[in-house]
Amino acid sequence: MLATAALAGCSAGTEGTPYPVETAATAASQSAKAAQLPQRPADISLEGVNLCEVFPQVQLDALKITSAPRQGPSEDGPTCVFDADGAEPVHAYHVRAVPADLQEWITGARRKNSMTTEPKTIGGYPALTNHRAAGDPADCETLVGVARGQTLAVQTFAITRGKLTQPQLCDMSVHAADLALQTLKARN
Repeated sequence: MLATAALAGCSAGTEGTPYPVETAATAASQSAKAAQLPQRPADISLEGVNLCEVFPQVQLDALKITSAPRQGPSEDGPTCVFDADGAEPVHAYHVRAVPADLQEWITGARRKNSMTTEPKTIGGYPALTNHRAAGDPADCETLVGVARGQTLAVQTFAITRGKLTQPQLCDMSVHAADLALQTLKARN
């Protein structure tokens, strides 16, 4: 198993600007992640999908969603926010339609050395979990490659701090992404 280490270099300027240095081990690790992802069984377009309707009532109940879904910030694609604020620990799900290939989080512009990205398979589709590698667990994002240039992103946020662990947040995110994918597959 290859060990990866994040290295940083500095520019030649007087103050120096740190920049990440990709090592051979890091590149090999990213290639291995990409190789572990399955092929998409079919394309599911997110064009025109109302993300606030992606969970039927029975799924809203299972996810403990207690507030009406609402449109969220759309700087990274259409977003709907689902709040589970009826009981502790309070948390929220942000469901987004991101106009990018899943590969972008492995080897492309969306890859960040500060994030832990793990390959998954959800409902037969290639997926990743993505979360901050260190610090207080605040969120976990599950990314599902539903079509070329389209990724379904389901991010679980801990509103009540210190009550949910990183594995719990990721399990919740994967579960919600699986439920959303089931709805999307049934509509196509």
